[in-house]
Amino acid sequence: MKKHFIWFVWLLLPLGIAANEKPERWRLEAEGGMVIPGYNTVQVPNPEGTRFSLRDDLETDSRAYLRLRLSWHFARRHELSLLYAPLSLDAAGVLPADIRFENSLFPSGETVNATYRFNSYRLTWRWHWVQKPKLNLWVGLTAKIRAAEIRLQSTKQEAYTDNVGFVPLLHLRMVWHWSGRAGLIVEADAAAAKQGRAEDVVAMVFWKPGSAGTELRAGYRFVEGGADVEQVYNFAFIGYLFAGVAVHF
Repeated sequence: MKKHFIWFVWLLLPLGIAANEKPERWRLEAEGGMVIPGYNTVQVPNPEGTRFSLRDDLETDSRAYLRLRLSWHFARRHELSLLYAPLSLDAAGVLPADIRFENSLFPSGETVNATYRFNSYRLTWRWHWVQKPKLNLWVGLTAKIRAAEIRLQSTKQEAYTDNVGFVPLLHLRMVWHWSGRAGLIVEADAAAAKQGRAEDVVAMVFWKPGSAGTELRAGYRFVEGGADVEQVYNFAFIGYLFAGVAVHF
């Protein structure tokens, strides 16, 4: 708890510095497209359970998704943003071998359905480090709350594991304007420790049409990482192809 408190103090410190400043601008961003499942290896509990793949041992479907972010420029070089990023994937298939999952045994040849849920809620503070006519760089910190669940279900039984936790991340953002209306945005939240790692990296092109305050976007995002702890072993790679819009007001 002490470490978590220190992280939140650092995140909220700029608010105290700029308490008397007038907010400069808001930005609402919406991103939607298709989730492309990559590897997703699970072992619960760790190490007594059976290690299996939601992609190789079962078939995981692609699906549509939506992300929303609200950002606030509260001072000349400072910005806060809130991100809502739900993720839910479904898998199904016939088990090629026995799987022990959360002290339940799913025998070989049994048809199972699986759900992988990884919802993310983030508060990010970033500082406008480099301000050039064509290149802008931000650095900052992200406080991430993730709600994770893995569930297996057959006609005879059901087992699941879930967890809600806090993850501190480093934040980087780059905006390169190659013309007055178009450019490239690269953004990342990432951290690594002995127990696991987390990366959320996106590259997108943007174009500003004639209407003021609107920005159209398209790009690719990947989320990778996981944990190797006593209760759970899970590492996954999720790709996203998307289009989006940002509205400044």
